[in-house]
Amino acid sequence: MTGVAATRRDRRSRTWWKTAIGLLLTAIMLFPVYWMLNVSFTRDQDMRKSPPDLFPAHATLEGYRAVVDQQLPHLGTSLVIGLGTVVLTVALAAPAGYALAKLRPRGGGLLGFVLLAAQMIPGIIMAMGFYAIYLSLGLLQSVPGLIVADSTLAVPFAVLIFTAFMSGIPGELLQAARTDGAGPVRTFWSIVLPMSRNAVVTVSLFAFLWSWSDFVFASTLASGGAHQPITLGIYQYIGNNNQEWNAIMATAVVASLPAAVILVLAQRYVAAGVTAGAVKD
Repeated sequence: MTGVAATRRDRRSRTWWKTAIGLLLTAIMLFPVYWMLNVSFTRDQDMRKSPPDLFPAHATLEGYRAVVDQQLPHLGTSLVIGLGTVVLTVALAAPAGYALAKLRPRGGGLLGFVLLAAQMIPGIIMAMGFYAIYLSLGLLQSVPGLIVADSTLAVPFAVLIFTAFMSGIPGELLQAARTDGAGPVRTFWSIVLPMSRNAVVTVSLFAFLWSWSDFVFASTLASGGAHQPITLGIYQYIGNNNQEWNAIMATAVVASLPAAVILVLAQRYVAAGVTAGAVKD
């Protein structure tokens, strides 16, 4: 009995140290988030205090007033771009993933390699290519142009996610649908897509987050336009002689809220969608 008790104490001790280390690492990783909140409530005259205040001694809402007065149109533009990117990404990637997973077209393996390689292309290279194309088409400084550009980042990843998930759908279900007279399109729409809910949520979340946080495409393709996303709205606060840090951080806090809420609500679907296809029966 003494040996069993000692073993239990050792296990509890190891568990305690693991928990402490986990909390410490979490605190270190979340400290920038806390500092963002702290600075968003700090007055301009307190920004350069040394040492800085760990808590805003004289809290102010000036930064958040600037968000309401100046940044709401940018937030609305980012929301439209994000939702448009989600719709376009799912519309393109879901059928492509279904084709690669179940229809087995010729060259499917090569296409999968191309999708992987496409994710390695630097964003600035793609932005310059889009700039030349949009200049001739008249799509510069437009919301549809940004939606298409942001979708190019999400579609390759989305196709791979859909392919992995749809590969796990039992072939017997698709065979039964074909026996009942359903063609490939009807089978995809009525059976495959509803069963791929986790993958749809995962792809939608990542597509929205990528478009919401995009700066390279926005600064290259929409700078100076009437409809600019929130990343450019934040950038407007930064200048050679003007750095409104409380407004910058307040805008960053507000801009982070939609993504954080969506991530919390969708985390269980994301976990299922990302791990789909990792284990085969």
